[in-house]
Amino acid sequence: MDAAETVEIRSALVRLRRSTGLPVAFGGLVEPGRPRIRISELTGTATDSLRRLAVTAGNGLGGKAVALARPCAVTDYSASRQITHEYDAAVAMEGLCSVMAVPVVVRRRVRGVLYGALRTAQPLGDRTLTAAVEAARDVEQALVVHDEVRGLLEAARPQPAPPDRSAVWEQVREAHATLRALAPRIGDPTLRAELLDACGLLTEGPAPSTVQLAPRELDVLTLVAAGATNAATGERLGLRAETVKGYLRSAMRKLGTHTRGETVAAARRAGLLP
Repeated sequence: MDAAETVEIRSALVRLRRSTGLPVAFGGLVEPGRPRIRISELTGTATDSLRRLAVTAGNGLGGKAVALARPCAVTDYSASRQITHEYDAAVAMEGLCSVMAVPVVVRRRVRGVLYGALRTAQPLGDRTLTAAVEAARDVEQALVVHDEVRGLLEAARPQPAPPDRSAVWEQVREAHATLRALAPRIGDPTLRAELLDACGLLTEGPAPSTVQLAPRELDVLTLVAAGATNAATGERLGLRAETVKGYLRSAMRKLGTHTRGETVAAARRAGLLP
């Protein structure tokens, strides 16, 4: 399991407990190539009975959520006729009664499950279920970003002895522009910082630049370098065309340039752009 994806599950479970007051939350991701999830993250548990538990699609509450790709809940886990009971011993050892399971669905594929639970038999309620669904959506967004980053970095990675190095760097520049445009849409500051760090890996400046561009100036300049017009740049970044011009003029002033082409070339020499 990817370490970054594990962190997303853990953070979502902490937020879920904080927003709902649920005493117990746990979850995990689908194992690659297997129709089952592995419970890897637990918060509020009193035992390790659920840790590393493998839940097969269709079995138990979580397996039902995986199979149906929708949230499921029971008020009395051990007595419920809505689910199968392969995992009753682990659930009983932890003392859980009311349990809900919400799938994490990315591009129509279930990638994981978040659980919330009470140790008493009482309905979890719409507010609690809504909070769990929101936590799952946060994980889904984060996994989409992780997938995009991996794909872009893989596409941008130079092949052995490439016949045309300029073509390889065009791919790198396209990846860099896509990542910079994606970063402002990420609500999680930690994830956004990781994404911007990935952007930094794609630049090949010979030394750290003495020129400091503001994040928005660099966002604009990155898209301009990729050939975008001011209007197209504004549309991708959610800015007005006049605002784009203002950031571009500010970048020119800092780099001591007068045209778009000169500015892009200077930024590349300074190691600010790939």
